[in-house]
Amino acid sequence: MLLAHPVVLEDLVERYKALAVLRADQGSAESRQEYADVAYSLCLATGTSDIDAALVAASHQLPGARPADDSLLSGENTPLTHHG
Repeated sequence: MLLAHPVVLEDLVERYKALAVLRADQGSAESRQEYADVAYSLCLATGTSDIDAALVAASHQLPGARPADDSLLSGENTPLTHHG
């Protein structure tokens, strides 16, 4: 699987978080579309199918991540679910 460049991935995560704080998913049609586009791009960049998994995967791929700690991805502790 191809991995997104860390700068691109970090930008997507930051944009997603900013849009989430602004509650773009409940705003104008334009802001809802931007929110959906960023979420979709983040899923593509991480090879996942939902935003929660994409955020976890991104946190493992960004600089400073602990590659040996994959407990969040293994599903052994708490399963990932879509909240939307």
